[in-house]
Amino acid sequence: MDQKIRIRGARQHNLKNLDLDLPRRALTVITGPSGSGKSSLALDTLFAEGQRRYVESLSTYAKQFLDRMEKPSVDLIEGIAPAVAIEQKNPTKSSRSTVGTATEVFDYFRLLWARVGRTRCPDCGDEVRPDTVSSAVGRVLDLPQDSRILITFPLNLSERVTHPLVVENLLAMGFLRVLADGELIDLGVQEPQDPSVLGVDLTGVSRLLVVVDRLRVSPEARDRLADSVGTAFAEGEGEAVIVGVGEGRRAGLSEVLELTEHFRCPRHPEREFPEPSPQLFSFNSPYGSCPECTGFGATLEYDEDLILPNPQRSIQDGAVDPWTKPRYFREQGGLRQFAQDQGLSIYAPWHELPEDFRSSVLYGGPGFQGVIPFLRSRERKRYKRYIRVFLRQYQSPKRCRACGGSRIRPEALWVRVADRTIAEVSSLPLDELRPWVEGLELTEMEARIAESILRELESRLGFLVEVGLGYLTLDRQTRTLSGGEGQRINLANSLGSSLVDALYVLD
Repeated sequence: MDQKIRIRGARQHNLKNLDLDLPRRALTVITGPSGSGKSSLALDTLFAEGQRRYVESLSTYAKQFLDRMEKPSVDLIEGIAPAVAIEQKNPTKSSRSTVGTATEVFDYFRLLWARVGRTRCPDCGDEVRPDTVSSAVGRVLDLPQDSRILITFPLNLSERVTHPLVVENLLAMGFLRVLADGELIDLGVQEPQDPSVLGVDLTGVSRLLVVVDRLRVSPEARDRLADSVGTAFAEGEGEAVIVGVGEGRRAGLSEVLELTEHFRCPRHPEREFPEPSPQLFSFNSPYGSCPECTGFGATLEYDEDLILPNPQRSIQDGAVDPWTKPRYFREQGGLRQFAQDQGLSIYAPWHELPEDFRSSVLYGGPGFQGVIPFLRSRERKRYKRYIRVFLRQYQSPKRCRACGGSRIRPEALWVRVADRTIAEVSSLPLDELRPWVEGLELTEMEARIAESILRELESRLGFLVEVGLGYLTLDRQTRTLSGGEGQRINLANSLGSSLVDALYVLD
């Protein structure tokens, strides 16, 4: 293979019939004063031709989706490879783009959290995960050996059923015992349809558990346990309860183990838990973004410093800026009247007025609407452009209260890997994040699931740190980066793709 890139008769822009041989697989620096043709040679000739030839090698169908570059003004270029240009500028203006999304590192973290993340209930801290028959049997066998247990399922009754009907159906299905609010009831007695015989009306108890089986915890009972748990799941609509049996008629509740095939906390069934998926952790997805800030991490709120730009001014001189506009002279007059009714001077500087009066002016009080409620009332006419412009000048971005600036929905923060949320990891500097990923402790199964994800994360984080970006965090907005930082991110992305024999053109 030719070890040189041969350029003959380059006349692009201000190049003057330049003949040049450049070594391949080497670092070549092109220097010179401004206007000497550095960019014309590197970008407009070498990169343009390398990119053009690569695109020309693709199918006609693929070409229609790619930008076609013009052929540079040159007689001959030989030995050129497919080219990648990394310019020293930051073209990103969107607030949605972050270091994590620009480098695709955050995409791999989303995969990691979706695959091996553990969801914990925010109320009790218990891990939330659906049980299978196998996992449920394993949890039961972890109970003290030789302890007596009841395998039960909860029975939820509608208001229209009667006690005789409940008993009749349970007996027809072969269930002879129930737990009514913790009391063991035998349905095998004479006339169980009569509540007075059982001593309880089954439709009036707050918690009714149907007993499927009674046994002692031991490895030898695994098969029987699996059959009984499967029956409990089937009859209990995915719910089962393991109850430790005490002495007498009352079953001891100290060893209760609640099992569920559903993705919810058995202790707090009223709380909904979304199943982890990559979309759940994406602030660019309607499913995963915070509903309050829609994935921006901040909301526009009315700013006192913008409403009252100069506390040295008096009410008469226009301390409350929104009401200095001619359109709102009546509101300004109402403010002056409110001050006079309070026995205050409209000529006194704003900062010298009483605190409770200033609070009433801003947020409203008895007999006065307040400037911030007034501004909010104008929002119903935001369809008018002048209203949007008027309101926007008194708003500033504030950290979202719902998500705390994490951009994702609060439910996504219930999922943790190594006891950290994805938002906490995104706020770590890259030179701290890299060793955290490398030292991540996972179970054998989790390690197999996450093997390729962790390999890619370690590689990409390594490139970012090695190009000098270890001080950045994944949640840093891309638009706040300098041109050099943006260039190094692009360089790390290109190097992370593991391409060989490619031509990299760095501006």
